[in-house]
Amino acid sequence: MLLLAALTIATPALAQEKDEAGARAAVNHYLAGHITGSADEFRAAFHPKGMLYWNKDGAFAERTVTDFIAGAPGKPAADEAQRRRSIESLDVTGNAAMAKVVLDYPSVKFTDYLSLVKADGEWRIVNKIFNVERKTP
Repeated sequence: MLLLAALTIATPALAQEKDEAGARAAVNHYLAGHITGSADEFRAAFHPKGMLYWNKDGAFAERTVTDFIAGAPGKPAADEAQRRRSIESLDVTGNAAMAKVVLDYPSVKFTDYLSLVKADGEWRIVNKIFNVERKTP
């Protein structure tokens, strides 16, 4: 009886850990795409119907994931050694998650908020909103 009770309690915790690992893996593919410039890494991170939203020169802007991935250079940036990236937070509830990611580059700092959904057993980024902070030289 005790074993059954322990398994009943442990099962949701194990599922939560697995979901957190899956969501984190999608975010790590996103970061690897930035590090390597690989379109394949971005494709592994994003749902094909995903969108990007931001404020550009005071106006709302949007871009499809397809267009974003098409801009992947296929190689690391020339200043890659000076770039820093981190997952600041990851919050998972059931089949939905939100990640805050910081991309700190020599001339600009991006703060990304990534919405993720688990669909068909896979975690993918479905929306990205971000802030751009230009650095003064």
